[in-house]
Amino acid sequence: MRMLTLLPCMLLCLAGAFAQQKTQEEIERDKKFQEQASKAGPDSTLVKGWKHQAATGANLSQVSFKDWVAGGSNALAYTLWLQGSSVLTSPATIWSNTYHFAFGQTRLADQGLRKTDDDIYIESLLIYRLGSAINPYGAVTFRTQFAPGYDYPAAGQLQVSKFFDPAYLTQSAGVAFRPSPMFTTRLGAALREVVTSVYTQYSTDPVSKQVHTVWTRGGLESVSDVAAPLGGNVKLVARLELFAPFNSMDRILVRNDYSIVASVNPYVTTNLTFNIIQDVNVSARTQMKQALSLGLTYALL
Repeated sequence: MRMLTLLPCMLLCLAGAFAQQKTQEEIERDKKFQEQASKAGPDSTLVKGWKHQAATGANLSQVSFKDWVAGGSNALAYTLWLQGSSVLTSPATIWSNTYHFAFGQTRLADQGLRKTDDDIYIESLLIYRLGSAINPYGAVTFRTQFAPGYDYPAAGQLQVSKFFDPAYLTQSAGVAFRPSPMFTTRLGAALREVVTSVYTQYSTDPVSKQVHTVWTRGGLESVSDVAAPLGGNVKLVARLELFAPFNSMDRILVRNDYSIVASVNPYVTTNLTFNIIQDVNVSARTQMKQALSLGLTYALL
């Protein structure tokens, strides 16, 4: 009976010693791997050469009524979009080019078509690799819209914008911090231009009241991007843009975009987007936009 009691104890001791030895081997192996990874640099896993990605899709919503005693209005809404990127990676640089195009309309009862989404956005970012997570960069961004935009007062409609009116062009240079592929932030000096032709309310200095068709200002720019999985087929994409003019550092322009994308399958996705814009040159109030949609997606590249 005593031997039967001692045998399990001996087996447990031998198993513990083996586990301890194995753990020590794993520690040594992990240590060597970390040393090799630190020598290789943070961008050593990047694929060299061009890498292209592109996707397009359509979000649709429709409801109709006939002899519906509870009341309601017929509605039809759609959004078409195209987005992608082309990234060239070399031992010395990372040149990233991204673009996003979107256009959407809705029809409610007999009110006619009204625009709900309209965006043209292009960015080119060049990062010079120094072999660390902090590197110098140069960037150019451009944003405008496709179609005229309207406000709808109590009577009629009032046009407030059109294609390339306004248009925003920003050129910047500074340092970029990229600790992981999921997060990038940059800070630098920037030149921001607001281009208008008819709707000069977007390019009028609110302090001096001077009207411009091309309003150019220098300042500091900060841009942060996050693309992180939230578990399963859900992903968070967020972007924060800040611009502080040199002559009015207390009037910071803020644009904050959030998007939560859930993939039902390779062709069907659900999108929850939330946009915040604080631009005191245009409006004293904070602008907010939220949208929830279910749509079709197709990967072109």
